[in-house]
Amino acid sequence: MPVLAVNKRAHFDYEIQETYEAGLTLYGHEVKSIKTGHISLKGAFVVMKTAPGRPLPEVFLINAHIPFYRYANNVKSYDPYRSRKLLLKKKEIAYLIGKKQTEGLTLVPIKVYTKHSLVKLEFGVGKGKKKIDKRETIKKRELNREARTLTKRR
Repeated sequence: MPVLAVNKRAHFDYEIQETYEAGLTLYGHEVKSIKTGHISLKGAFVVMKTAPGRPLPEVFLINAHIPFYRYANNVKSYDPYRSRKLLLKKKEIAYLIGKKQTEGLTLVPIKVYTKHSLVKLEFGVGKGKKKIDKRETIKKRELNREARTLTKRR
């Protein structure tokens, strides 16, 4: 399961409660571009959009940057930031609707990886951290780093 991209700010800005795995609907040249490591989740987020005539909303990955694969034929109207539909089961979508309606919870993309030659997205249900919580995270990281350096010296 090689990891192709990681959202480094996800665990820093959000307290992740649950994680989910979803497939992505992609063009062929996007898959090749992702598998060569050209994807950025910086500033990306997951939203639910209701389509007319559908009982459940659809889940989309928004603002993820996947550049055009440079060895493919040129497509003039390609948008690297286009929204991409996530492939989830109906039960998962219904459960996520209930979680999202709970106050303060959001869907955050965590990483993109391959699984049996398929491109998968791991996203989580997270609650935003406050500035105080972020400072505590930084303090813990610094203390762990100092403890490691002290144990290496001995």
